[in-house]
Amino acid sequence: MKKLFKNKYVKFSIVSIAYLLFVIWLGNYWWLFGELLIIDIYLTKYVRWAFWKPRKDKDMPKFKRKTLEWVDAIIFAVIAASFIRAFFFEAFTIPTSSMEKSMMVGDYLFVSKVAYGPRKPMTPISFPFVHHTLPLSKTKKSFTTWIQNPYERMAGFGKIKRNDVVVFNYPTGDTVCLENQSQGYYDIIRVKSREFKIMDIKGGRKTRSDKAYYETARNWVRNHYTITERPIDKRENYIKRCVALPGDSLEIRNGQVFINGKPQKHFEGIQYNYEVITDGTTLTTRTLHRLDIAQRDIRHQGRTYIMPLTNENYQKVKNIPFVNSVTRLTKADGIRNYRIFPHDSDYNWNEDWFGPMYVPKAGAKIKLTTHNLPLYERIIDYYEKNDLEVDGNTIMINGEEADSYTFKMNYYWMMGDNRHNSADSRFWGFVPENHVVGKAAFIWLSLDKEDSFPKNIRWNRLFNTVK
Repeated sequence: MKKLFKNKYVKFSIVSIAYLLFVIWLGNYWWLFGELLIIDIYLTKYVRWAFWKPRKDKDMPKFKRKTLEWVDAIIFAVIAASFIRAFFFEAFTIPTSSMEKSMMVGDYLFVSKVAYGPRKPMTPISFPFVHHTLPLSKTKKSFTTWIQNPYERMAGFGKIKRNDVVVFNYPTGDTVCLENQSQGYYDIIRVKSREFKIMDIKGGRKTRSDKAYYETARNWVRNHYTITERPIDKRENYIKRCVALPGDSLEIRNGQVFINGKPQKHFEGIQYNYEVITDGTTLTTRTLHRLDIAQRDIRHQGRTYIMPLTNENYQKVKNIPFVNSVTRLTKADGIRNYRIFPHDSDYNWNEDWFGPMYVPKAGAKIKLTTHNLPLYERIIDYYEKNDLEVDGNTIMINGEEADSYTFKMNYYWMMGDNRHNSADSRFWGFVPENHVVGKAAFIWLSLDKEDSFPKNIRWNRLFNTVK
């Protein structure tokens, strides 16, 4: 059997079949010309592909021979790993607490790209194994946009389902402030715009329009930060749960998500912020560790603690003898949060009271008005590349007056399970289908960043599938 697989014709046949299947999956038959390279490597050998190796290595020093063997192995490993990363699986780590307790800070997981079908590389020229920034640098791009391919997705095992945990590129991450990458560029502008308005009010000066404050803040950000732009596939990777699919109607009432009028199915990991008041006794680190509540997620003043709790932890904390009360914190209906999508004064929405709202589906046509335009403005103008203008009550799309719009892509609504500690679709809106990277598959390592090795290894989470 071993001798059989050393036969050049057998090796050629196996590689050719595998390559042919990949080209069929890729759906671009120009790549069939790559078969000529395989023919030459295994059969004709006209071209000296391993140009760095001497033609005869019998008299080569042992050290040099071993070095070249390592070079061969490294080149093969880089090519193979890059191929797997692009089309099958990619490693990902959980950097924030937005998905706790379903996903913990310090979880290392694999993301399946074949679950929904891998995207064909959109920015193919980049440094291997890094996302958007070169190693040992915080500002140097790891890619070049000399070649930019249009969005295409290969066949996958299925489609996104409601409540799937999905990895995607940050939708509003097209523009980034390099000195403050943890906060979105547009959110920085909104916060700064608000600050300027408050300064005018407190100073007794005449206030201006929201648009004027926005432009002032935008210029301030441009003057105080280093701004860069990123293509879709090089934007920051986010992980959230898909709560609404294309064509769904979404609403949030008192923190409870409703899809098409029905409450979202409850799952164990979901949690909200609670106010915990004790009799003066301190909640110890040991108690919090037993509940898997990280110190960084707690605000503490005197006898009062603000902390995220699941239903299970709520009952446990409530039963602690020295705890006087445990009250869930929710914002009042009708009290607008200016940072909440769609960032328009006509919508008095906040984290706990939101909608109702339609999630766009490819091919669906909606009636378009100046009232609902803020919900779909970025979709029409930016994601789907139309020329959008508004003159009074008249909406112009590509130079023509429009009272309706037909969507070209599917969109999704993504939310974190840690509902009061998650920057998600409530803050920046819809996730276009061309931003979807893959499905969170399983956790291969989990480390508690608040503990030391080896106690920091969460053995109970290793090799768990993501639910």
